Amino acid sequence: MVDKLTPKQEAFVRVYLETGNASEAYRRAYDAEGMKPETIKVKACELLKNGNVSVTVAKRQEKIAERHNITVDKIVRELATLGFSNMLDYMTIQSDGDAFVDLSKLSREQASAIQELVVEDYKDGRGEDARDVKRIKFKLYDKKAALVDLGKHLGMFIDRSEVGKPGDFANLSDADLADQIAQEARALGLDGVAKSVKSH
Repeated sequence: MVDKLTPKQEAFVRVYLETGNASEAYRRAYDAEGMKPETIKVKACELLKNGNVSVTVAKRQEKIAERHNITVDKIVRELATLGFSNMLDYMTIQSDGDAFVDLSKLSREQASAIQELVVEDYKDGRGEDARDVKRIKFKLYDKKAALVDLGKHLGMFIDRSEVGKPGDFANLSDADLADQIAQEARALGLDGVAKSVKSH
């Protein structure tokens, strides 16, 4: 059974679900004025690991997903559409090297990869020789960001974070270094790693 959240924990959960940013949620819910960004990040991570908070976040995320019919497959498919979109799906390169944009056969998936579309109508020339010209400019969503998100979701990339500054651990004994690694592992919720390091 989940205990009732404190008002500040409740505020943290609400902002975290709105923004997806734990540090921002901590800043808005708690008195973080004067705290260093690193401290806020640590406090926010600790709060997310709190049993009541983590269960509440998970339950509310599940309800949001159900309400909007969001599935992992749908998210992966959408990221793949953005990540693997290609300009040649939207235009034809003519024999003279000019590009001709043709959106007449655009599929729903291809349309979802377009971030911006501008159509300009103008006259080219003067008087009777003037002709109507239509210029189309378009921009696709950031492929790199979509591919990185997709890769992270599929476990292809590992987030790494540095602890300490260069030279901080150079003068530690093996035992002190093992203690430091075990402590950092516990802080990250890797208790199995911490026990393994301590046993060597």
